[in-house]
Formats: sequence, structure tokens, C-alpha cells
Amino acid sequence: MNRTIRIARGSIAIGIVVLGLKTLAWWLTGSVALLSDALESTVNVATALAALIAIRIAQRPADPGHPYGHHKAEFLSAVLEGVMIIVAAMLILQEAYHGIRNPRPLDAPVLGLAVNALAGIVNAVWCGVLIRQGQRLRSPALVADGRHLLSDVVTSAGVILGVALAAATGHAILDPILAAAVAVNILWSGWKVMTASLGGLMDEAVSDDMLRDIRATISDHAAGAIEAHDLRTRHAGSMTFIDFHLVVDGDTPVAQAHAICDRIEAALKRKLDDAQITIHVEPEHKAKHSGVLVI
Repeated sequence: MNRTIRIARGSIAIGIVVLGLKTLAWWLTGSVALLSDALESTVNVATALAALIAIRIAQRPADPGHPYGHHKAEFLSAVLEGVMIIVAAMLILQEAYHGIRNPRPLDAPVLGLAVNALAGIVNAVWCGVLIRQGQRLRSPALVADGRHLLSDVVTSAGVILGVALAAATGHAILDPILAAAVAVNILWSGWKVMTASLGGLMDEAVSDDMLRDIRATISDHAAGAIEAHDLRTRHAGSMTFIDFHLVVDGDTPVAQAHAICDRIEAALKRKLDDAQITIHVEPEHKAKHSGVLVI
């Protein structure tokens, strides 16, 4: 089974465990803030499921209807995750509003907070796995899921401290106020996840560091060509698309020009495992002499 899919399935299992622990913590205490934490975990399970579906779709091979593949499905999943995070925040705000109007003392706060802390530890370990493996596997869906969990970990830590303070001081209204603060933080997290994913849907270019590597690789392996220009890049999930024009002498045999292209492609694919490269060969009178990669 593909490693990315195994990790996505693991997210669903971890999400269900964490949701169960946080729901138990809320049931033990009656805390609105702990309820808000549990509501966010409900979203975690839903988005982990959406990420798994998106990853499976993204890994389908190209077909006549989708000649460039299905890689953007992961970006759609990440945008959906951002939307669901925002919906969760709105639900939490609603619960916080009712809690502020009718504050109530907490039940069994020590046991409830201990259970919630255990859930936070599980989330902290797993979000580290998701972000690290998502970056290594170049999976936007896994990275988005990991960043969402990271915000959940921070939120849980704040909730635990706040609920502990409310229990210690006897000021029950601190609990729903904290829940409202959690909701604002979740809203910000959802916005960041959405904006990061929209860039991929809009055919955003690769990072500056990667672009420098691509330019250097083309330049280092284009011996026999006059110049390369009009380099364009974009990324979709784990796939990187690269296209540019390669200018050769007008008398260069087709086989020789093809050999230069093969050498450049092989070098680029050693740098980028999943790369689709298009090179348009042109005669010397098409040279631009500006913004070139090879001279």
C-alpha cells in the first residue's frame, strides 16, 4: 500500500481516538471550552477522511479526460479542510455565547483535564508525523492536516490552562470566554489553510529555492545548446510541471537535439522524483539573449 495512503488512514484512526478522549473530557466536566475542543476534533476526523479520498484520487494515472493527471485533488481537499475548520469555529462561538449567558460550575475538572491532556499529547505526536512526512512526500493534503492538528494542539494547551484557572478561581464564566478565544484561533487557522491551498489551485510557481535549483540544473546539463528561455513552473500535489524553450543551432540534427533534451530531463528528474517536463526545441534565430538560462 502507498505510504501516503497509509498515513492518511492513520490520521482517521488517530482522529477517532482523540475525539473519543475529548468527548469523555467534556462529559466529565461539562466545560464549554472542552466541548469546543471536542467539536474541533470532529472536524479533524472529517478532514482526515477527505484527505484520504483526495490522495487516492490524486494518485490515479492520467486519462483521456484528465491528461495532466488528478494531482490537484489534494489542493481541493486542503481548501475543504479550511472551510470545515471555519464551520467548526462558528459552532464553537455559538456554544460560547450560550455559556456566557448561562455560566455553570465545572464537574470533576481534574480528571477531565487529565483526559484532555492525553488527547493533546496524542495529537502533538501525530501532527509532527503528518507535517514531516507530508513535506517529504510532497503531499499538500497531509501537510494541511498536520498544520490543522498543530493548531489543535496549541488550542488544547490553552483550553487546559484556562479551564484549570476557571476551576481554581471558581469564576465559571472564564470557561465560555476561553471557548470564544479558541474559536477565533481556529478561524485564523482555517484561513491560513485555505489561502495556502488556493495558491496551488491557481497554478502557483514552485518556491524560489526550487526554481534556483531547476535553473542551475538546466544550465549545467545543456551543453550543445545555445540558450534556454521562457522557463515556467507550477506544482500540483507531489507533481511538478516544468516547461521551457531550448535554442539549438539550426544545423543540429534532430537526434542530437533530442539527446540534449533527454540529458536535461534526466538531471531534472534526479532532483525532482515527480516531474513532468516539456521542452520546446527552437532554431537559433528564436534566441532571445535576455532572461536566458544557458549561453
